[in-house]
Amino acid sequence: MNNKMKKVILAFSGGLDTSYCALYLSRDLGCEVHTLTVNTGGFSAQELADIEQRALRLGVASHKTVDETRTYYEQVIRFLVFGNILKNGTYPLSVSAERMSQALAVARYANELGAHAVAHGSTGAGNDQVRFDMVIQILAPGLEIITPIRDKKLSREAEIEYLQSSGVAFNPEKARYSINKGIWGTSVGGRETLNSLGMLPEEAWPTQVTKQTPEDVTLGFERGELVAVNHHRYTHPVEAIQALQQLAGPYGIGRDIHVGDTIIGIKGRVGFEAAAPVLIIKAHHALEKHVLTKWQLSWKDQLAQFYGNWLHEGQYLDPVMRDMEAFLTNSQQHVTGDVSATLFPYRFQINGITSSYDLMSAKFGKYGEMNLGWTGDDVKGFTKIFGNQVSIYHQVKKQAEQ
Repeated sequence: MNNKMKKVILAFSGGLDTSYCALYLSRDLGCEVHTLTVNTGGFSAQELADIEQRALRLGVASHKTVDETRTYYEQVIRFLVFGNILKNGTYPLSVSAERMSQALAVARYANELGAHAVAHGSTGAGNDQVRFDMVIQILAPGLEIITPIRDKKLSREAEIEYLQSSGVAFNPEKARYSINKGIWGTSVGGRETLNSLGMLPEEAWPTQVTKQTPEDVTLGFERGELVAVNHHRYTHPVEAIQALQQLAGPYGIGRDIHVGDTIIGIKGRVGFEAAAPVLIIKAHHALEKHVLTKWQLSWKDQLAQFYGNWLHEGQYLDPVMRDMEAFLTNSQQHVTGDVSATLFPYRFQINGITSSYDLMSAKFGKYGEMNLGWTGDDVKGFTKIFGNQVSIYHQVKKQAEQ
């Protein structure tokens, strides 16, 4: 097909990579480019307006913004909370989870507009190329996938030079760090994360540390979902997450470097800040340890680890994910109560929980002190039965080896 007849949907964030793609596709290839910005809770109204103007100045035929924040929460985030999912014990899947929501929206829009192709600004070295490509191939089969940054093997310096030589202003200083912001955290990549040693400098973090005085906070959960902060109840968990982020973000809580294995088989590092997600997951887990049984916790941990890894690798559309979501949802029936925490610069502590479903009820005894549900003789009999097979094993082994 002649490029001038080709209708292309470009996933557009307004950053360096997608700005290059918009100009290259519309001006150099002559495609009819329609940009789509998928807001997953990371943009203000003014930022979205600026992104639209930027797209139009780059010569695209049209621009659209869709707000997927609540859908993102309902389809993805709440299951990350139910599963207490921190990849490698560190990372709340800020970008990998967000990309699924964005890719789904792009595929839907491409089908709605009757597009001939979909384009995105992924490089050839990361996970996003697989996530976008796979969702598009599944939900919009037959559409061409155009990836100029990946196909042309462009460096960030080359992209900046191209834009500047085309009369498009782009601040090289601003492009030093690649920042992706959403409701479930912000990732930060730069030269310090390209090697195995190095920490991002203070100025690289989008949220600066402005709070020093410790502050208590109460997180209210209902069936596993955050519904209240400091006893103020919100109409939707998204609002509660945003309120907690505003409260905890200025402490520098949730900053870290994630080291992980990419889908394509190489290791990588990325910085992230995710005050609300990390606080919510740790508080939720503390509540679960009080209200769930031992085997509920055990099986949840196993399923959640798989769920997080499979989501990270772009396999959100695998039906097994719906099966695991059903288990995770059912496990949250009694995960209701308040969790107390104290915020400090760069850290927090969980102080404890209150819940009507607390299995640590003093009515049944106090750990390390007394039990009201059985006698000492009951325990003597139980231990004989509980250790019976292992006792037989050692007796038989001893006799056989004499």
